[in-house]
Amino acid sequence: MTINEQPPSAPKPAPAPASDPAPEQVRPIALVTGVGRSIGIGAGIARQLAASGWDVAFTYWTPYDRRMAWGAENGAAASIAKELQDAGARTAAIEADLSDPDAPTRIFDEAEQRLGRPVTALVLSHAESVDSGLLDTTVEAFDRHFAVNARASWLLVREYGLRFRSAPGTATGRIVALTSDHTVGNLPYGASKGALDRIILAAAHELAHLGVTANVVNPGPVDTGWMDDALRQALAQGTPLGRTGTPQDTAHLVGFLCSPEGQWVNGQLLKSNGGAAS
Repeated sequence: MTINEQPPSAPKPAPAPASDPAPEQVRPIALVTGVGRSIGIGAGIARQLAASGWDVAFTYWTPYDRRMAWGAENGAAASIAKELQDAGARTAAIEADLSDPDAPTRIFDEAEQRLGRPVTALVLSHAESVDSGLLDTTVEAFDRHFAVNARASWLLVREYGLRFRSAPGTATGRIVALTSDHTVGNLPYGASKGALDRIILAAAHELAHLGVTANVVNPGPVDTGWMDDALRQALAQGTPLGRTGTPQDTAHLVGFLCSPEGQWVNGQLLKSNGGAAS
């Protein structure tokens, strides 16, 4: 090789093959009941789950709100659905009368049809709550509270258990229900919520083979527009933090229980009330 000759160049390495785009993450589906008001606990939970990567089906029942002191909120379901969609969630707003024993099956059918997959988390935040005491509660009111707060919850849990499938050895299914220990002057509500507690705690054991955890959350008094100033102040003075609960307080705990990090919490009745005295 003469001084003017160049050595042969090394062969260039072959270009790396183009990588396939990452598959789109599949968002699990949560079904949240009782999402009829934008300032309600149910709406707060739905927002938390949507922001945490869940698609959300939710139920509401406008006639209930109409007969309550706060009244129905026009367009609430559509407005809440829009908020969840803005957070990246697909949504299904389902109006359902939970005093109808056929409603739970229809709710799950519609949620699966519209969102395309089975429900992974069931959050029960619906309630029938009309104040009455031991002596003035009517049979009709007592039966209606148990139909909505206890029977419908059992039927929803049963429907969930019949449909849910998890990979063997995993705990991905979640059931969370909201309860209350308020019974004095609010007998049918408190008694039916007590029945709800037992249903959910039974589910923690009876559905364990499916990879499902089940817990009850008592949020204490939460300000969703039903408190007057005097009651709000009295309740705030009963907590170490000097305030009443918010829907976001409850939603943060429910969001944790539904997360992978919350899988070891199971079969519990949890108080999330800021330390309020019972």
